Amino acid sequence: MGKSIMSVDDSSTMRRMVSFTLKSAGYDVIEASDGAEALNLLKSRAVDLVISDINMPNLDGIELTRKLRSLPSFIRTPIILLTTESDPGKKAEGRAAGATGWIVKPFNQEQLLAVVAKVVPN
Repeated sequence: MGKSIMSVDDSSTMRRMVSFTLKSAGYDVIEASDGAEALNLLKSRAVDLVISDINMPNLDGIELTRKLRSLPSFIRTPIILLTTESDPGKKAEGRAAGATGWIVKPFNQEQLLAVVAKVVPN
């Protein structure tokens, strides 16, 4: 069974792109359209990695990261922020919230897979 990854983005196009890239590399992907939906789904299941956009309605990616880090089952789960944000202040805020890494959109498939391979042990 492949490693499971939660993809969180309010853009269905971006979720499809991430999902396609990861599934073609053998990962199981669960999708959520915002941080609130992701948090709800993750309360009942563990994943090996969370990839989240930052700017989303209901619950943004940085707040999602904070909330996940407060749950015992997600203290060590890698969280990658995948966003158009390139502001150093936002990056610092993401790190302070507990994000493992940061990828700026648009991303290429090789870059995404390289980061995933680095943070998700086989």
